[in-house]
Amino acid sequence: MESAADKLESVRANIARMCKPARRKPEDVTLIAVSKTHPAECITPLLEAGHRVFGENRVQEAAGKWPRLREEYRDVELHLIGQLQSNKAEEAVELFDYIHSLDRPSLLKALAKAMEKTGRRVPCFVQVNIGDEEQKGGCPIAEVPQFLEKVRGADIPVAGLMCLPPSDIEAAPFFAFLAKLAKDNGVEGLSMGMSGDYETAVQLGATHVRVGTALFGTRG
Repeated sequence: MESAADKLESVRANIARMCKPARRKPEDVTLIAVSKTHPAECITPLLEAGHRVFGENRVQEAAGKWPRLREEYRDVELHLIGQLQSNKAEEAVELFDYIHSLDRPSLLKALAKAMEKTGRRVPCFVQVNIGDEEQKGGCPIAEVPQFLEKVRGADIPVAGLMCLPPSDIEAAPFFAFLAKLAKDNGVEGLSMGMSGDYETAVQLGATHVRVGTALFGTRG
């Protein structure tokens, strides 16, 4: 069986390979190891292999795992990549170093209040509903410019834009569109691409890829 270090090396090699034709540097792409649903004992081998950037979907699950792991691995960078409820904003701000799912005014208000209270300014990606899907979270495309303005006005650092393209459709056009949207709005960070399509995302400008299955296997 492939070790955690082997899987990590393989994903990093793929990122480097896709950076070449795009004339990008591999170090400009942050690999977020998505550890959601995986227990601490599955995460430790990746930490031991030297990886330090991880992503979780739920505040409560992360709160149960990471404080203990961070006692030993103090330089871990933790990203919240799942939907965030406004009532969990303060806990999220205390626990995470980046938030990828800022998508609505009520959450913006809750995060601004939490950051004021805790004194932590956590950079946030604005999640865009890139496929205009009713069942998915994300700021409507037409509202992105004014929402970004509100985020900046609330003194929340804008890390970039994030998207989850519709499943079972070629992701490339959605990634390209998010990159254009970011450029048009003076935003640099692009959180896009998962295990099945991160190589395409890297080619199209992703600065952060969220990879779970390719590193951990199927979810626990």
